[in-house]
Amino acid sequence: MTHLERFVATMEYRPTDRPPNWEAGAWRQTRDRWLAEGAPVEKFHWQWFPGEAALGMDPREFIEFDGKLLPPFKDEVLEEDERTQVIRDKSGRVRRALKEGASGGMRMSMDQFLRFAVHTPADWEDVKRRMDPTDPRRYEPNWRTIRPAGWRARQHPLIFAPNTMTPGFYWTARELMGTENLCYAWYDQPALLHDMMEHVAHFLIESARPVLATTTVDYICLAEDWAMKTGPLLSPATFREFVYPRLKRVAEFYKSHGVRYLVIDSDGNFEALIPMMLDAGVDATWPLERAAGMDPAALRAKFGRSMRLWGGVDKRELARGPAAIDAHLRTLAPLVAEGGFIPTVDHTVPPDVGWESFAHYIKSKERLIQGKL
Repeated sequence: MTHLERFVATMEYRPTDRPPNWEAGAWRQTRDRWLAEGAPVEKFHWQWFPGEAALGMDPREFIEFDGKLLPPFKDEVLEEDERTQVIRDKSGRVRRALKEGASGGMRMSMDQFLRFAVHTPADWEDVKRRMDPTDPRRYEPNWRTIRPAGWRARQHPLIFAPNTMTPGFYWTARELMGTENLCYAWYDQPALLHDMMEHVAHFLIESARPVLATTTVDYICLAEDWAMKTGPLLSPATFREFVYPRLKRVAEFYKSHGVRYLVIDSDGNFEALIPMMLDAGVDATWPLERAAGMDPAALRAKFGRSMRLWGGVDKRELARGPAAIDAHLRTLAPLVAEGGFIPTVDHTVPPDVGWESFAHYIKSKERLIQGKL
């Protein structure tokens, strides 16, 4: 089978030799550890979404697109001491970042968020102009002449935009307002939030329109992260009022313009939102964070085959060694056999996972997806 045939067969619960072999990536600190442990990291290009051939991963092609603010805010250090930096990032957020343990620009802990770009309707108007979906800087130069023929002849999955470059509804509001401020704004500033959600829908549709006029794509994944460990970060009622009608409109546009599947990327436990996600036209979700109770077997039993499931491999099990890894992967075998499931680590691989354990995981997962574990 081609990589594209294998992906579609998996998603449609049709017979296939195996599901795709995909992974998300690893922390920079994990890379440092594996280098010290003698891993053959010189063979890796470390962009695992498009595939890491040295680890047996299957290829995917992501159409180049920049969904961030254009022009961005100035990225600058505002304050600094021995332990921390206070920085303003390209999204206009002011953050205090810990220096200790940082590697290649990646921090060992979450930053402390101090200020955000949007507090008032006037702030939003300034940011909205930075979310022009027709800005040509968002696309690869000369893409119309050099890419469409190859896209149409592809034998692997084609995706509009790299991961997190299609910012969804909750993701955009949180990035601009902050989690706590947004929790209040749904109630205190509903007109502002309705306008923001409406503009996000406009952005998602119009930014994809030129590409979808030249080729079909196999899926589009919206970055959302709309849940915490114990539940969603917005109530089902809030979701239904602010997000659902716009998400449904976006899904209808995508699918009427040749997009096979709409996928949602979210950490945390958003099970309470899944019925509305399905009704709006969402086909798949990942990475199914196990620490948040997102058990793919339980989700399949509850929601059936309508929601395809990607991820679900508990990153914590990878740190426990070969026996624990194999036992954990065997619990996923029925889902692999049924279809509609693509097993991957439930986020990027953290630095408590040694190279020997990860190499064992890769070999065991190959046996799992081949039905041999």
